[in-house]
Amino acid sequence: MRELPLSVLDVAPVAASGSTGEALRHTTELARRVEALGYRRFWVAEHHNMPAIASSSPAVLLAHLAAATSTIRVGSGGVMLPNHAPLVVAEQFGTLEALHPGRIDLGIGRAPGTDQHTALALRRTMEGLSAENFPQELQDLIAYFEGDTRILASPGKGSKPDVWLLGSSGFSAQLAGLLGLPFAFAHHFSAQNTLPALGLYRQHFRPSQWLTEPYVMVAVSAVAAETDEEAEFLSGPSDLSFLRLRSGRPEPLATPEEAAAYPYSAREREFALSRREGQALGSPATVRRQLTDLLAATQADEFMLTCMVYDIEARARSFELIRNEVAPALTK
Repeated sequence: MRELPLSVLDVAPVAASGSTGEALRHTTELARRVEALGYRRFWVAEHHNMPAIASSSPAVLLAHLAAATSTIRVGSGGVMLPNHAPLVVAEQFGTLEALHPGRIDLGIGRAPGTDQHTALALRRTMEGLSAENFPQELQDLIAYFEGDTRILASPGKGSKPDVWLLGSSGFSAQLAGLLGLPFAFAHHFSAQNTLPALGLYRQHFRPSQWLTEPYVMVAVSAVAAETDEEAEFLSGPSDLSFLRLRSGRPEPLATPEEAAAYPYSAREREFALSRREGQALGSPATVRRQLTDLLAATQADEFMLTCMVYDIEARARSFELIRNEVAPALTK
């Protein structure tokens, strides 16, 4: 039996009373603090046209985070490949790997991470935006790292990060299995698809140059506080942000007090609370039980925790409580 590795996924949440600069400084501080706690990875997610999120440029942010830390692996959770030419991604992450050898993860996603108008603005053409193009573009990206192309990715060839495939459905699960890549599943927003997708990944897995057997990381939203009630209170801004985003009116993260005072209709309340399915939320004892159950169900090889909490101290405290009071019970 060994203790399950724990990692962190962050989106640099922007508080209503703060700025994007402050959000990025808080993400840097969080990376240093979770490194000291012994977390394995610190990933940032690519999102666009969202005022509550400042992690729109993972490669740029990762260069800063890698320089601000020394041992923790840093990576993208993920880079949304439809938004970028594969050569650009290969050069960006080849540069990161050359600067910080052995510490860079390249998590690749199939969705654009935004609305279609913004995706078109990023790509500048409809070509490459459909799911049908994704497998070929992924293989093109890998080929740049291998040097199996007419065009040299420099940096890129000879500076290959660890490549992961991300997913929230069966499509990426099967592709990750067929290519023999490690697979990270977005349980934090697609809990109903978790077990079917992991089953497909393991069923279709083929040994490769990267892995001899499947490796699964499950991303889960986890908010720990001293009591269940405090954790519920801290989760309020994230619930409200989710509602506003899906309603087409995204805003920076509200304070917990503002979120608690928001006049939810019954339908809005039901919608906001629906995102809590599969989350870990509560005191250390409650979170321990929830994550233990999730581990038993998924047989994950690693958990990646995300915590979209308004205050940086509360966010860091959540990761501290989980590392010290929950992690020892998570064994496989």
